[in-house]
Amino acid sequence: MARLHPNGPKPAQITAGRVGLYAFLFIAALFFLLPLYTMVVTSLKSMDEIRLGQIFALPATLDFSAWATAWSGACMGTVCVGIRSGFWNSVAITLPSVALSVFIGAVNGYALSLWRPRGANLLFGLLMAGGLIPYQIFLYPMVRAMANIDLYNSLAGIILVHVIFGLPLVTLLFRNYFVSVPEELCKAARVDGAGFWRIFFEIMLPIAVPMVVVVSMLQFTGIWNDFLLGLVFAGRDNLPMTVQLNNIVNTTMGERTYNVNMAATILTAIVPLAIYFLSGRWFVRGIAAGAVKG
Repeated sequence: MARLHPNGPKPAQITAGRVGLYAFLFIAALFFLLPLYTMVVTSLKSMDEIRLGQIFALPATLDFSAWATAWSGACMGTVCVGIRSGFWNSVAITLPSVALSVFIGAVNGYALSLWRPRGANLLFGLLMAGGLIPYQIFLYPMVRAMANIDLYNSLAGIILVHVIFGLPLVTLLFRNYFVSVPEELCKAARVDGAGFWRIFFEIMLPIAVPMVVVVSMLQFTGIWNDFLLGLVFAGRDNLPMTVQLNNIVNTTMGERTYNVNMAATILTAIVPLAIYFLSGRWFVRGIAAGAVKG
């Protein structure tokens, strides 16, 4: 048994490896935080300050007018309504897409891991093969299919597309998680008369809460940050925030307003960033609890 230091825990020794590690972490943090810092300070400056070219300088006075303009007054072509409508479109697209893909993926992973239905290995292989193929290849066939069932350029259509493209990864993660659950647990439940759905809702799903959090975060950020699928399938009335951000940045009438563009960019990214900051502990716990097992 290791002996404790008489005056408390033994202080960590400063070694070359430890110094190198902290130096690398500091440089990496600086590398990733510098663009965010630049965006924030630029969004708080007036155009007169921005013209000075001092990109890293703090603003002389805090000016939040660019944020208000980005939210409700920025122009997309000839329409100047800001990014607010795109925010609610992204919410309407993301929430049902995440809920449906996580639920269906959990059921698929449960069936493929423990119940071993006929053809389970073939189905699992097809799902994984579909997940490895770039989804850009499927754009034209998906457009034709959505048009044939009258879902193209609709909210239901873009939700269905996100669910379809998210299922391979979600199924893989849940399947690998449920493989680590002792099979005797399900056998005991079947002996007690529980069926497929009762075992899933009362035993498997409560056990898989950490994985539900991990998959929900991955799906949420992936769908919220999506540009191509939203541009192709959502339709003019349902354009997500990322597409509207692109339209705002590429719209120039007179002077290019960099402070408004930076504010709109931060508003677009703030929701997934907040989710990661607030749920990071759950994400790490879910990964450690079985995301890489199986």
